[in-house]
Amino acid sequence: MAYEDIHFIDSTKLVWNYSLFTDEDIEQFWRGDLYNAYEKFGSHPLRVLNTDGYYFAVWAPNATAVSVIGEFNGWKKQLHPLYVRLDKSGIWEGFIPRIPQGTFYKYHITGFEGVELEKADPYAFFAELRPGTASITRHLQMPWQDSKWMANRKKHNALNAPWSVYEVHLASWMRPVKNDENSFNTYHQLTEKLIPYVKAMGFTHVEFMPVMEHPYDGSWGYQGTGFFAATSRFGVPEDFMYLIDIMHQNDIGVILDWVPSHFPNDAHGLYKFDGTHTYEYADMRKGFHVDWNSYIFNYKRGEVQSFLISSAHFWFKKFHIDGIRVDAVNSIIRLDFSRKEGEWERNEYGGHENIEAIDFLKKLNRIIYRDFPDIQTIAEEASDWPGITLPVSKGGFGFGMKWMMGWMHDNFRYFKKYPAQRIEAQNDLTFSLMYFYDEKFMLPISHDEVVHGKSPLIYKMPGNEWEKFANLRLLYTWMYMHPGAKLLFMGCEFGQTSEWNYMSELDWELLQHPVHNDLQECLRTLNHLYRSKPALYELQFDQNGFEWVNLDNREQGIVAFKRKGKYRANDILVVMNITNFPQRQWKMEVKGKSAWKEIFNSDDKKYWGSGDYMNENIICNAIDKKRKIYEIIIDIPALGAMIFE
Repeated sequence: MAYEDIHFIDSTKLVWNYSLFTDEDIEQFWRGDLYNAYEKFGSHPLRVLNTDGYYFAVWAPNATAVSVIGEFNGWKKQLHPLYVRLDKSGIWEGFIPRIPQGTFYKYHITGFEGVELEKADPYAFFAELRPGTASITRHLQMPWQDSKWMANRKKHNALNAPWSVYEVHLASWMRPVKNDENSFNTYHQLTEKLIPYVKAMGFTHVEFMPVMEHPYDGSWGYQGTGFFAATSRFGVPEDFMYLIDIMHQNDIGVILDWVPSHFPNDAHGLYKFDGTHTYEYADMRKGFHVDWNSYIFNYKRGEVQSFLISSAHFWFKKFHIDGIRVDAVNSIIRLDFSRKEGEWERNEYGGHENIEAIDFLKKLNRIIYRDFPDIQTIAEEASDWPGITLPVSKGGFGFGMKWMMGWMHDNFRYFKKYPAQRIEAQNDLTFSLMYFYDEKFMLPISHDEVVHGKSPLIYKMPGNEWEKFANLRLLYTWMYMHPGAKLLFMGCEFGQTSEWNYMSELDWELLQHPVHNDLQECLRTLNHLYRSKPALYELQFDQNGFEWVNLDNREQGIVAFKRKGKYRANDILVVMNITNFPQRQWKMEVKGKSAWKEIFNSDDKKYWGSGDYMNENIICNAIDKKRKIYEIIIDIPALGAMIFE
């Protein structure tokens, strides 16, 4: 019952029968349409009958008793029992007077067949630092100062705006003590260190690997237990809000890695929350991920839909984030994901689609874009499943962008080859443009590519040291000149020489060596170039934004193309040499302009190149003035890329 419906409360009881829910809330929760469930469930400070305290509400439909336990009552289950609602919603609730902010608590649940459980609050805003597992009462308050960004972020987050994303694992980006996994910079310290670096490097957005509370560091945050709680490893939730606030004040957008695909079996978490399969499918052919030893949400259940959509909604509304990267979408929508025949059951139509999960993702995107139209949702989806970024109204999933995993795999396979071998494998380089416009793609070089024996990027490149760095500069130039948004994992910008280790930090000491410092400068230049040239982003998801100029010189390894903006005067010409043989006085026909200027050369000495093939004065001869066809004569470095305007 709502507050206005309460006529009397027995103030002698330790728990007062009190509710924040209306009948409409309950109906929406049951249908999967309660998108602000975080305002009802969990713990919330209230003042009732001139008495301060906290209201608690938890969904445990198969429980026979629920109480709040904590340090305030010696963790005794008998002292603060909650009331179950009589509407059969399975919600237990009550107001406990005189509980302050910062109280450690859990729910003691007597569940199915009398099992007794101690569970953290699924809707808690704050949690105890691991290895502790208690929830903590918290009233979120933040004096936001990012009004300018919020008023203009539609422009920053538009699909025709530059998207250069720096993927960051907050714990291991930089530590106070390098090899101490218990040594963390606070959110405030990260504000002071990370933001100036990101801004100087020219990235438009950061993507934080999961910051939601998680018990095990080694999961990197992907085995989460707190879907509404910023991890306490770095401070209180308001400190994370402050980090985002200052990011916005410095014109940097924030994307959060969000994991609705699975959760761990930790005793205090969601697994068998009330003694039964409450949040997960009961059939383990649908409810268990063998790959990750974790459990799969029951997307058919309305209460679970309300929980998950409310989680995404919460981060947008309360933390002002600009986007979510939805993890492992393919595992959500496929019943046969990582399962052999006989280990899964077909849907009612005989297919392998998880129909209710697909409907859930469509609903998620429809609601998030309805309530926050100036953000983006980004799918990590590794298959060729169609319609990921097609609007829901046209039968698609409604995501704003999709990770282009095919581009990443094809290009690593290509660049690992020695230059002489690439001539026969040129399709690996160019194939992405055959299907690029099927979706709105983000080109990812993520954390997954530099762990588990895959080697850091620099050691994926063949050749001697000079060739390795030249190859990496060439790859980065191709990435930034290719249509689509960009994402680069931390450390790749300066040529990290060891695989990413979540227990340590990046090898910042490498920057004392010119080769790494110069690679970082190359990446910085590409970022600023990408942001400053409209031809590189205005039409990045439009077929009119790209044109091949030269694919006929396979034997010489020369590839040329144009990036085009809304106005032809802004056209950009890119020439790449994927072999280790330079070319002098190379002649090339280009349509459009009678004069070109070199604005970037990956072989520049300031990027640790040779500097011997710069084009300060480009000869341009008319071939057919009427058709505006001209011949340009340029020098092309080995393993180099040049950009002209």
